[in-house]
Amino acid sequence: MGIPRTETSDDPTMHADLTTLLYAMDLTGVFVFGLSGGTLAVRKKLDIFGVMVLSLAAALAGGVCRDLLIGAVPPASLHDDRYLWAALAAGLVAFFFYPQINRLGKPVMVLDAAGLGLFAVAGCGKALAYGLSPLPAALLGVMTACGGGVARDLLVAEVPRVLREEIYAMAALVGALVVIAGQWLALPPVPVAVSGAVAVFGLRVVSVLRGWSAPRAPGS
Repeated sequence: MGIPRTETSDDPTMHADLTTLLYAMDLTGVFVFGLSGGTLAVRKKLDIFGVMVLSLAAALAGGVCRDLLIGAVPPASLHDDRYLWAALAAGLVAFFFYPQINRLGKPVMVLDAAGLGLFAVAGCGKALAYGLSPLPAALLGVMTACGGGVARDLLVAEVPRVLREEIYAMAALVGALVVIAGQWLALPPVPVAVSGAVAVFGLRVVSVLRGWSAPRAPGS
């Protein structure tokens, strides 16, 4: 994945574990977001080409933007075929198994929440590994998490969820802050990364179920 060593520890085993975990989260996030894009495309009655395009856009847009901004070029999805295969596989799964996926009740929301957590943590962790300070790393974590969803929604002429849903970008920010706090406190990075992803997923799902929303301008 091309992630350099971080400064949180001198233990090479810990660095290897963190690099492996961030890669696994990134790749899993690609598949999950690809499923969300493909599922939305099937719901919008697009053909198989449209399903694959939406799956690729949802899965890869955020990570590509992140990698370009931190100088990790070419982006991971272009020099590691597994990213593309994961996104394409997600599109095919959504196309052929939409009825089963739809039984989740709110499939796009659940898949979106899972991808949001994985990408927020992986994006922030990779930005920190490339030497960014906490604030831009947190912003890149949020952008990684939200970018694919924005591309997906715009392609089907919907207002992106990040601009209209209850708690979306704020949930991703929580995950990024967990990663940053863990590094600042010198906590074991692997449990911190897992905790951050779980926190994002839980906050996003609960916010939808409870109808929580971010503050709005007075009188809006």
